[in-house]
Amino acid sequence: MNPNASSARSEGQSPTDDLMDDWLFLSSDSAEPQGPGVSRQDLETEERGQLKSKFLSAWNSVKYGLSLKQKSKFSKSSPVIMFGQSYELKDHEEREHFRRSFASLLWLTYRRGFPQLAGCSLTSDSGWGCVLRTGQTLLARGLLLHLMPPGWTWSASHHDHHAFKDDMDLPLTRPSDSAERGADVKEGPKKSGRKLSLSRKLSLGSLMDRPMEATHRRVVSWFADHPTAPFGIHQLVELGKSSGKKAGDWYGPSMAAHILRKAVAASADLPNLVVYVAQDCTIYLEDVKGLCEGPHPQSWKSVIILVPVRLGGRDLNPSYVTCVKKLLTLQCCIGIIGGKPKHSLFFVGFQDDHLLYLDPHYCRPAVDTTKENFPLESFHCKYPRKMAFSRMDPSCTIGFYAKGQKDFESLCTVVEEALSTSAEMYPMFIFAKGKSQEEEEEEEERTNAAANNMAYIQRKTQRRRVDTCSSMDEFVLL
Repeated sequence: MNPNASSARSEGQSPTDDLMDDWLFLSSDSAEPQGPGVSRQDLETEERGQLKSKFLSAWNSVKYGLSLKQKSKFSKSSPVIMFGQSYELKDHEEREHFRRSFASLLWLTYRRGFPQLAGCSLTSDSGWGCVLRTGQTLLARGLLLHLMPPGWTWSASHHDHHAFKDDMDLPLTRPSDSAERGADVKEGPKKSGRKLSLSRKLSLGSLMDRPMEATHRRVVSWFADHPTAPFGIHQLVELGKSSGKKAGDWYGPSMAAHILRKAVAASADLPNLVVYVAQDCTIYLEDVKGLCEGPHPQSWKSVIILVPVRLGGRDLNPSYVTCVKKLLTLQCCIGIIGGKPKHSLFFVGFQDDHLLYLDPHYCRPAVDTTKENFPLESFHCKYPRKMAFSRMDPSCTIGFYAKGQKDFESLCTVVEEALSTSAEMYPMFIFAKGKSQEEEEEEEERTNAAANNMAYIQRKTQRRRVDTCSSMDEFVLL
């Protein structure tokens, strides 16, 4: 993933040319490996595992790096839809707004050189962890909505179109019109401390950016490739073991949804956020209410709703394309864990009949997020990619976020309206009043156990509920 952006070709295009070739390619620097891997474990005991990891990493870097050199083309005549926002690319200001918004998305990809995963010698998830990475990217989108102010964009994406720089790394300059407009920042002659301070304040808004940047870095650190990170690859693999999965296995979008639910529930960092996973393509309103309601009337927790669906048999049923577009136009939608067969991608929007996505398949060295001002460049993508809807794998998980009770009620209204576009066929998923059978059975068991004050042992001959979260293929076929 190292495109060599060239402006010569674009400068020679006619102003009336409808296709914008490579208009958003800023730099290839952050896509390059950022130095040696972090891990320095004993080579004698891990030689075989590390050689395998390096081979897979190199193969995926070559395979997907070459494919990503191909330039996506964006139409000037059609808007780009991303997370409920519409951008007219023929307008310069809207094009820049889209560039900043896209570059601010957190992007989780394959990594190499991290501490060994428990129970094996793997130090990279290259070749098998793409669904977990797209799941992380969806969760990261929800966390930024949960913790950041509306419309937040990464400050480093505002100032330099050719390279991302952390706020603390940007040079000090004299205030100027070009700097205030976000033009290239050049180091000027050193003046008095007061003027330098004023310059920095005017050009970067650093006093306002720093609290948000601290939160930004904290969220990134939660996805670090380290056993202590609550949403890192080590924790996700560990949580998948209860469903029969291990490091190196293929994880489906349904499995990823349940793992994310467990990860958020186990984290002490997000006491006011819960994750609900729909069952059999049904969102049970009482189940969501039970998760979100607190002990006090006003204490309603924020919720991420994940809906695993299968939109066809072997291929995507084209009848659902309009409905998928409708969902992606909603601001409450936080993306789709999907992709092509055996090739997971994270869908963030669309233009015409093409999906816009982030690809997790480029492998980079693990980043030590415990270091002060650790580099953020490899956690953000500057290259929007497109894929035809017809190539979309029918198995996917759709994500939504509601900050409060009113937001959840609004979510139900707008999502049901979007789902009505597929009224002539079986809907993608539905909302249902009451509780799911699973929740009712568990509540009944809790009530009986409390009433009788005794423990129960399940007989082997008794009917048992099937755990549908243990398989990526447990979908209701639509």
